[in-house]
Amino acid sequence: MLGEGIIKGMAETARNFLGSYVSDERLTTVQYPEERLPQLENARQFPFLVYDGDDWQKGLRCVSCQICEKECPPKCIYIVKSKDKKPDYKGQPQFYPAVFDIDLSVCMSCGICAEVCPFESIKMDTNYEWSRTDRFGSLLVHKEQLAKPNTHYHEIHPTDAAASDAVLAAEIAKAQAKAKAAAEAKAKAAAAQSTAVPAAA
Repeated sequence: MLGEGIIKGMAETARNFLGSYVSDERLTTVQYPEERLPQLENARQFPFLVYDGDDWQKGLRCVSCQICEKECPPKCIYIVKSKDKKPDYKGQPQFYPAVFDIDLSVCMSCGICAEVCPFESIKMDTNYEWSRTDRFGSLLVHKEQLAKPNTHYHEIHPTDAAASDAVLAAEIAKAQAKAKAAAEAKAKAAAAQSTAVPAAA
């Protein structure tokens, strides 16, 4: 029927309008900023960098692979790779971002950077209060502003954070098993060599 969608929309609007006088559930507005609606778990606003532990510089998960920078549609991420390396969560030496900037005035909150990150280091925050008087200065955020602890990630996205931690734990266990197997193989080779030398003599 022609105009059925318009009629349904107007009926829903009327239902909310009239219902708001008798039911709190039908209230569609709050007295912001004194009142704030709770954020849904799947809500996303702007990216942030996850770090483990108490020190964001030591615990930053980002290894400066620059995949997010390349995949970002509006090109709002700017990364400069470090010259030296530091141990990552598996204990392997990795590069880290000497510079990691995001221009929030350009970011469109698509979440592609979080999807393509292979190190579970960049995620989407739920903070939407970024109004500033200086658009180009204040909305260019640096890595120290972007860095947030893993506990913050668990608070805003508990389901995704648990899955992310499980992936990292599996990788750590795999790396430890590989290192243990390599150490055992090395010990066996050394034992075999030590027994072979006297026999040759």
